[in-house]
Amino acid sequence: MFRTIILSLTLAATPALALVPINENLEIREKLLQGFIGDAIADNCPTIEPRNLRALGELNKLRDYALKQGYEASVVREFVTSKVEKAKFKAEAADWLKAKGAEPGNEAAYCAIGEEEIVKESLIGYLLRSTK
Repeated sequence: MFRTIILSLTLAATPALALVPINENLEIREKLLQGFIGDAIADNCPTIEPRNLRALGELNKLRDYALKQGYEASVVREFVTSKVEKAKFKAEAADWLKAKGAEPGNEAAYCAIGEEEIVKESLIGYLLRSTK
């Protein structure tokens, strides 16, 4: 009986063993992707600026979420600073934007998407500011 209780407590205290790799965590990936999409819009639309303090706040929330899920701080840090992962997210953001009609050189499309996201009050829109 005592062994069963100890085993149960041990299993309950080790959620990290069941974690998917951080780069496969859908919640984390989706929120980071939204940030990369916002960055691409701000980089390609002269009338939209990033809200850097909001972005930093969202990154801190995402870090806290990852830590609560059981990811080690070093794993989180390595993931968000990885050049390989950044390149993947930039490519995914470009694909998402292309599907909406935005391609490099087409400022109007980036601006339209950014304005739409701001009006929708999506996470992308929350991270952006229109200067029109």
